[in-house]
Amino acid sequence: MNKLYLTVLLLLAGLSTGAIAASAQDAAAAADHTAPSYDMKGQSLFDLQAVQKKFVELANAVPADKLTWRPSADSRSFAEVFLHVAGERYGILELMGVEPPAGFDGKTFEKSTTDRERIVEELNKSWDFAQKAINGMSNADFAKLLPKLGPQANAGDVVYILVVDAHEHLGQSVAYARENGIVPPWTVEAQKKAAEKKAEQK
Repeated sequence: MNKLYLTVLLLLAGLSTGAIAASAQDAAAAADHTAPSYDMKGQSLFDLQAVQKKFVELANAVPADKLTWRPSADSRSFAEVFLHVAGERYGILELMGVEPPAGFDGKTFEKSTTDRERIVEELNKSWDFAQKAINGMSNADFAKLLPKLGPQANAGDVVYILVVDAHEHLGQSVAYARENGIVPPWTVEAQKKAAEKKAEQK
């Protein structure tokens, strides 16, 4: 958790520095009073739900004997990546004051099981947790400042980090799958639909 906290602090420091620089450059410009171009709350939930679906599909597609596979001794295994994703939902949201479930231990969680059913269960539990936390936020809550994370950091930054982190680890999981000759289920479905469409055009 200390490593995650340090990483988030560095990221938020970078975001804050950029925000300060941008503010200085725009000091002479008129204030922008237009409405936001999109709903960050709705968009974050949409993105996270799509990624969650892919994580569960991929976890179910990996053969049981491959769940402990890792590309190198110092890398996470399939199982550890999936559990890392589930655990980071608790850890990252904790940065804005959301308490993790009782008994959750971020230091041991990702090595807690290699059983597929439990891995999928943990992915689903943590997604329900994250979804509930984000749904419980008002739009104004996204702008709530979190000074302990940086001078310009806010709760929206934390949710944004959660989205970025999920996409990063999905890419990692897909790379693992491809290395083992596993085609992601959503790719299989897309290929099937493309083949059916091609057949209809003949």
